[in-house]
Amino acid sequence: MTLAEKLLAARTGRKSVSPGEFLSVPVDLVLANDVTAPLAIQEFRRLGVGRVFDPKKIVFVPDHFVPAKDVPSAEQSRVMREFAQEQGAVYFEVGRAGIEHVLLPDKGLVLPGQIVIGADSHTCTYGALGAFATGMGSTDIACAMASGETWMRVPHTIRFVYHGLLPKWVGGKDLVLFTIGQIGVDGALYASMEFDGETIREMSMDGRFTMANMAVEAGAKAGLFAVDEKTLEYLRPRAKGPFQVYTSEGPYSRVLEYDVSTLEPQVAFPHLPSNTRPLSQVGDLQIDQAVIGSCTNGRIEDLRMAAGILKGRQVHPGVRLIVIPATQEIYLRAAKEGLLEAFVLAGAAVSTPTCGPCLGGHMGVLAEGERAIATTNRNFRGRMGSTRSEVYLSSPAVVAASAVLGRIGGPEELGL
Repeated sequence: MTLAEKLLAARTGRKSVSPGEFLSVPVDLVLANDVTAPLAIQEFRRLGVGRVFDPKKIVFVPDHFVPAKDVPSAEQSRVMREFAQEQGAVYFEVGRAGIEHVLLPDKGLVLPGQIVIGADSHTCTYGALGAFATGMGSTDIACAMASGETWMRVPHTIRFVYHGLLPKWVGGKDLVLFTIGQIGVDGALYASMEFDGETIREMSMDGRFTMANMAVEAGAKAGLFAVDEKTLEYLRPRAKGPFQVYTSEGPYSRVLEYDVSTLEPQVAFPHLPSNTRPLSQVGDLQIDQAVIGSCTNGRIEDLRMAAGILKGRQVHPGVRLIVIPATQEIYLRAAKEGLLEAFVLAGAAVSTPTCGPCLGGHMGVLAEGERAIATTNRNFRGRMGSTRSEVYLSSPAVVAASAVLGRIGGPEELGL
């Protein structure tokens, strides 16, 4: 069986499962945020159950419109906060939290072998730890909070094998954008994407989280990495309990292999993550805004890379650069390492952890006709603000360099 099949079989007490089977699966963790939790709570009330199945396995994180930007967003958080207190569920308040998909792994709440569902499409991020994690709607989350189970169809598995070492300034974001560019936004529809090869084995955990995070942008149900020594090293100081590791044996519905030893930094043009081009084919595109952050690229490795490029340089006078550490812990580490000082001295605005600009919520909404380059994961029309604005996706290295250049470009143009 593949990784996804082994995880689902183990959790349902089956010796084997096959793609296409429908299963009722016990869940290890249920997640919701300030956008999705209020509706899930409303539906939970309608079930008439009274109590969640296990409060220690229900996690709420206000991260999309926080700190509250207006009265409606404050009400959303209030509903979630009061329900969490009533049920004794796990709740992370502003000031002690961050972006959910970076926060939960860093807090050791997600472990290999688990089944994790969240009312957020980028819940698939946790596949970097060998967990089967996927996003669902609020009504499914309500039922899971009540019963401790959810239903799902066993996905088929597409195996992606990458050969070669990545060139300088090319990382996980470039690799996943390249992959989505190759197969399209529906290229892995309801599939499990398994990532492997020597390129993956050399990749950091931060890079793997970035790739798993964007599996859903290819339509996938999950994006999975096998657990190796790097995974275990990440887990040792964090894991809150024992966990189970599985290996993949196939068969796979498809195997795609790529030699990425000469891959360039990638840029996704509006208005799909699959509209990807190598940096050398971008042309002269002036920008108004640059954003470094989100559940895709707001980790410490991303901030170190960006700060290394910005240190001693100035953001172009025609550009607004917004930097958002993904969690309070990352914010503190960035402060201690002098990264925040490098950002501020370069002319960037540094924000408290929030999803804000990624979904056009706050802290960086685009006006009509404006163009942004961002480390976020979606560039749909109107995603970051006006439907007449443009969002380009790329890595922290390209976004930082672009902020200095005033147009989309790479670190090598700065002599790096």
